[in-house]
Amino acid sequence: MSAHPRLSLNQATIKHASLQEALDVTAAAGYQAIGLWREPVAEVGLAEASARLADSGLRFTSLCRGGFFTMPEGPDRRASIDDNRRAIEETATLAAAGAPGSTAVLVLVAGGIPEGSTDLIGARSRVADALAELAPIAEAAGVQLSIEPLHPMYVSDRAVVSTLKQALDLAAPFAPEVVGVEVDTFHVWWDPEALDQIARAGREGRIASYQACDWKAPLPADVLLARHYPGDGAVDFASLTRAVEATGYDRDIEVELFNADIWAAPFAEVAERTAESFEAAVAPHLAAAPAPAVPVSPGV
Repeated sequence: MSAHPRLSLNQATIKHASLQEALDVTAAAGYQAIGLWREPVAEVGLAEASARLADSGLRFTSLCRGGFFTMPEGPDRRASIDDNRRAIEETATLAAAGAPGSTAVLVLVAGGIPEGSTDLIGARSRVADALAELAPIAEAAGVQLSIEPLHPMYVSDRAVVSTLKQALDLAAPFAPEVVGVEVDTFHVWWDPEALDQIARAGREGRIASYQACDWKAPLPADVLLARHYPGDGAVDFASLTRAVEATGYDRDIEVELFNADIWAAPFAEVAERTAESFEAAVAPHLAAAPAPAVPVSPGV
């Protein structure tokens, strides 16, 4: 079995797998790339995780996650900034360990409105402040920070950044190779400006990662667990994928699923189902892969 060559399995899709299990399942299912999460990496330690990633032969596409820095200045904010510094270091180390073509992308989820506050404007301004502090560190490490806008239903508790326009405006003061944006179909499919903002992101060279997963109503009681396999819901993958491809984006594409039923299924079954759904819903809208170069013998 072989997955699409640009498909990356985000580790959250098989959330209950250990790092080693995730690497083994992903490689066995014919994938060439994987996106990792910090917690499973921390369980074995960064050095060991890097060695295991290198042994797997998989490309590394992103590390989830940094961010959660919307609180006012104080000990909690300093702890968050320090944790993001460590996440930048982890991203650089893992990207260096991955197979050729790995990308040093750290996904940033901004964080919600601080508990006990209703100051949404202030929370958003502190995202900009955090980026200004972290961008020089990321640049020195060769890491691209990827601001991920989340659907507006997550504003209060997870992300005060809700649209690609907001994310791009936050990224604008920085070089695109240092601060980019995440285009996640689950979070942007509803936005009437999504296609225009994808085109803008392309012009600015800021698409750090494209993630494909579906939205299906009704949502579960825990709306965090509402993601579905591509093609199982309401997302128009044709228009979104073509828009991303039209920008010249040629990196891997992650499928990242938060869904209790998917998490309860056997890991290998989920990996196979993910590859099949990607092939049916996303792959037909990708630009044709270039033909491999044919070596030319000396003197020919």
